[in-house]
Amino acid sequence: MMTKRNAVQRQPEAPGHGCATRVMETRVNDMLKGAKVSGRPKSLQEAKEWMLAKLAARNHPMNALPADEGIEWIQGVPGLDGESWGSYWEQLGAQVSLQADVAEQGGDGRLASALYQKASGLYFMGRFPCPNHPAKQRCAAAERQAYIQGARHWKEPIRRVVIPFRGREAEGKEIVLLVRMPAGVERPPVVVMWGGVDAYKEQMTAASDAFLAQGVATVAMDNAGTGESPVRGVPDAERQFIAAFDWVERQAEFRGARVGCLGRSFGGYWATKLAHLMPERLAGCVNWGGGAHHMFQPEWVEASRYPDSYLMELVETRSLMLGATDDSEYLGGFKRLSLLDQGVLEQPCAPLLLVNGKEDRQCPVEDISLLIGSGSPKTVRLFPGGHMGLTPQTLPTIVDWLCKQVKGQGVRS
Repeated sequence: MMTKRNAVQRQPEAPGHGCATRVMETRVNDMLKGAKVSGRPKSLQEAKEWMLAKLAARNHPMNALPADEGIEWIQGVPGLDGESWGSYWEQLGAQVSLQADVAEQGGDGRLASALYQKASGLYFMGRFPCPNHPAKQRCAAAERQAYIQGARHWKEPIRRVVIPFRGREAEGKEIVLLVRMPAGVERPPVVVMWGGVDAYKEQMTAASDAFLAQGVATVAMDNAGTGESPVRGVPDAERQFIAAFDWVERQAEFRGARVGCLGRSFGGYWATKLAHLMPERLAGCVNWGGGAHHMFQPEWVEASRYPDSYLMELVETRSLMLGATDDSEYLGGFKRLSLLDQGVLEQPCAPLLLVNGKEDRQCPVEDISLLIGSGSPKTVRLFPGGHMGLTPQTLPTIVDWLCKQVKGQGVRS
C-alpha cells in the first residue's frame, strides 16, 4: 500500500490519453487471459498472448528476446507446428548471425558478442521447447554455436570442455561442460549446474553471472535427456552428473573439496537425488522447482499435461527427455523416477535447499512436504506464483545460499 509520502501524484490526462491507457489495459488483460489457459493446448493467438505476457515480465523462455523487437517477432509467428515454428525463428536467427559475423570481421568484438547472443536467443526460441523436428534440430545446433561465439568476448568467457563418458550401448560417449572462472580469484569454489527439460546449459548464463560476481566458478551442463547429454532421463542417469563431479574434483584450478550443485526445474530432481547419493562430496545442493515422488505419479502426470505455466508440447518435451515413444512409456518412465520408491529419501543428505512457487502446476509442492518430512533436515523457500517461483528475489536467494555453502559459511549436513 502506498503512503501519502511515496504516492505518485496523478497528472491530468492529455486529450486522448485516457483512451490510450484503457487500450493498454485491455491489451495487458488479453495477454493475461492467454497466460491462464490450461487443460488443453493453446491456440496460436493464445500462445502469442502467453509469450507477450512472459516477455513483459522478462521471464523464461521469453527473456531470451529483446523487450522491444520481441513484440514484433512474437506477433509474426506463423504457427506452432515444428516446421512453421522452427523455420520462422531460424530465419530471424540467421539474419542476426550475419550481422554478428560482419561486426566480428570488422573487429568490433563488443557488438559481435551482443549480436551473437541475440542470435542465440532466436535460435533458442526455434528449438523450444525441444528439438523434436528437423527445423528445431537445426536451431538447436545453431544456438550452441552462436552462444559460444558470443561468449568469447565476455569478461569471464566460457571454456567448452568435453570429457569422456562410459555410456552403455546406444548412449553417448562424452559430456560437454561450459566452464567459467571468476576474474582474479585463485582456486575458487565451484557450482555445477543444469537446467530442466527445455532450459539447457546455454540458459544458465544469468545464474553463472551471479555466482561469478561472488567469486564462485561455474560448470554448466545439460540435464539428463536434453541438449548434448549422453543419456536419457532413465532412473540411473545420475551417472553423467557423477562423472562431471569426478572431473571437477580432479582439476587443480578449483577448490574441489567445496562443490555445490544447482538443478533448475526438472533438473532439481537430480540435484535432490545427488544430495542423497553423495552427501559427503557436496557442500550444498539446490532443487529449484523439481519433483521427488508425487510429480511422477499417474494422477499428477495426467493433471499436468497442459499447465497454464507452459507454452506448448510439455508432454512431447518430457517424452523426448525420457526416451518415451508413446503414452504408456511416458507414464512408466515417470513412475520409475520416484525417489521414494527408489528408497533414497531416508539416506543421509547433503545440505539441500528446496525452492519453488506456491502455486506450481508443473511440479507439486507436496513433494517439498515429502522431502522435509524425510531423512536429514532441509531448507525451504517458497515464493509467490507458479512454477519455480520466479520473482526478483528468487535467483539472488539461491545464489547467496549456495555461495555460503561452497565457501564453508553455510549449514552443515
